[in-house]
Amino acid sequence: MKLSAELVAFQDRLGHTFARPELLVRALTHGSVSSATRTDNQRLEFLGDRVLGLVIADALLDHDKAATEGQLAPRFNALVRKEACAEVAQSIDLGVVLKLGRSEMLSGGRRKLALLGDAMEAVLAAVYRDGGLEAARGVILRHWRPRIEVVEDDARDPKTTLQEYLQARGHPPPVYEAVARTGPDHAPVFTIAARLEDGTEARASAPSKRRAEQAAAAALLQKLGA
Repeated sequence: MKLSAELVAFQDRLGHTFARPELLVRALTHGSVSSATRTDNQRLEFLGDRVLGLVIADALLDHDKAATEGQLAPRFNALVRKEACAEVAQSIDLGVVLKLGRSEMLSGGRRKLALLGDAMEAVLAAVYRDGGLEAARGVILRHWRPRIEVVEDDARDPKTTLQEYLQARGHPPPVYEAVARTGPDHAPVFTIAARLEDGTEARASAPSKRRAEQAAAAALLQKLGA
């Protein structure tokens, strides 16, 4: 199989030249265009998540040999979550070469964080199937190393931190409420309120509900002086 000029350029940005280019094509094929003759990237996404996790866990052990499991776990979660994968995908313009069905394309699928994150994991699996673990490790470290070097000592999800803070003081967990959604379908903005039992609340907006909830929890922690 001969790759298009766009995919050849993407290989350069990724840092891996495929001996089996059909793996790359499959990794970049979203379910909205799959058919009986064309396989989508969901199975590769499943594998890529595990490959990424192994390489990141190993890299974190090498990066900080004195870190405890309690310190490593939140750093790991911050580096492998879907948002981190989507950020890497954006940095190498993966959305430009993502193969989407017409409906997904019209709804702005090339910019959707969930689609980009899934495709990034699928691409990592394709590299692994094509060149083995060392090839996958090379690609992952090329794009994740800057993030590994600056990941916070306490990279816990603000929602987890807030819940632990409240539990330690005998309070129930907060309630998260979606109070608004604005913007077009392809670029929505969600506003979430994080509210305590006594009515104290904080609000935040973000392109996804999960990120808005995290931001609202962080704002509430700040309000509580935590």
